[in-house]
Amino acid sequence: MRKPINTLFIANRGEIALRVIRTAKRLGMKTALGVSDADANSRGAAEADLVVRLGPAPSSQSYLNIVKVVAAAKEAGADAVHPGYGFLSENIKFARAVAEAGMIFVGPDPHALDAMGDKLKARHVAIEAGLPVVPGGEAETADDAAKIAEKTGYPLLIKAVSGGGGRGMKRVDRPEDLKSQIGLAVSEAEAAFGDPRIYVERFVASGRHVEVQVIGDGKRAIHLGTRDCSIQRRFQKLVEEAPAPNIPDDRHRAIETAAVKIAEHLNYKGAGTVEFLVDAETFDFYFLEMNARIQVEHPVTEEITGVDIVEQQLLIASGASLGYRQRDIEFQGAAIEVRINAEDPDADFRPSPGLVAKAEWPAGEGVRVDSHIRSGDSIPPNYDSLIGKLIVHGATREEAVARIAETLATLNIEGVKTTAPLHARIMADARFKKGGVDTRFFEGLQNG
Repeated sequence: MRKPINTLFIANRGEIALRVIRTAKRLGMKTALGVSDADANSRGAAEADLVVRLGPAPSSQSYLNIVKVVAAAKEAGADAVHPGYGFLSENIKFARAVAEAGMIFVGPDPHALDAMGDKLKARHVAIEAGLPVVPGGEAETADDAAKIAEKTGYPLLIKAVSGGGGRGMKRVDRPEDLKSQIGLAVSEAEAAFGDPRIYVERFVASGRHVEVQVIGDGKRAIHLGTRDCSIQRRFQKLVEEAPAPNIPDDRHRAIETAAVKIAEHLNYKGAGTVEFLVDAETFDFYFLEMNARIQVEHPVTEEITGVDIVEQQLLIASGASLGYRQRDIEFQGAAIEVRINAEDPDADFRPSPGLVAKAEWPAGEGVRVDSHIRSGDSIPPNYDSLIGKLIVHGATREEAVARIAETLATLNIEGVKTTAPLHARIMADARFKKGGVDTRFFEGLQNG
């Protein structure tokens, strides 16, 4: 039995750092935040009980520097470290370094990080747990990929084994393009992750990205329902909603059951997300990967279940048993989240860092805003462009769609470009209103 967490170090920035700080404080924990020089005056720094400088703005010299982050947590007298998402959140070396320094890593044990951090290992674990996977396999050479293609057919999807965020991922429609696209994927994977390994899968043309939130305490696990994250640009999520709409009840239950099955197979501890590719026509589903951390889109699940996922992370890390059984989870209504990024969607999503002259975030019934940006804040050019998330909850999906449209109309961000106008277009699109769009939706929106 672990001791309660007295001081929590947050090894992240932006809205997730602020979210963790506020939940930890509510639980009576002292909070310490590691910041780069660029974030010294951030909202998170203002609300944390203690701030420790990590170094210069570049992530490699601050948020991604394991030695500096662990040293900062020790300097703060932390009992535990919450990694948030991105940065070092799924880095097994970081998790081990935190444990070796005598602190609790708020996340799964190293064996789960190891199993899920490598997509090929994750694929094998999924098969062991009895989950369906997309036909394909590892390809060390173009000849290997060609042999797989003979069995799966085209189009193919090349993926980096250590990939994420769409990097190292290429679609191949014709055999004559296979060799060149593998070369590009390998180079991109090596540059982004230091790991050139790739594998190939059959590309499901009409596929939906459906994921399941799970929570486990190392002995048992439960699910908190599905989310649909099919609206993406270059494999980057733009809109998320819960539950996934227009999926037959029996398929819904099967997907949720599969997610719990792999979590329990891993003796998973903490919050995680199991991602599936669902055929939009047949509703056949395939395991894609498991994210062993909190997700950007976790608020939509919180809104329909009433479960505070960050709170559960912290309690389980403290040694508590899972406080819920599956029968305790009741699903209410529908929730939608849109990511507000400092990008110009009319200029190929060019980043738009700079001074936020005014930030007027919406409020009202069924409206939630997770953001670290206030009027007068500066958005540095060094990090992800996410500046906030608008989340709405409605008694029905139709109510939630109408509410998010109304909410976007009242959002006022001046000084930088944002993706808000794009989201307004998405909410007005008849296909989105109907529900159940596949991952080709954005392409159709751009061409429409």
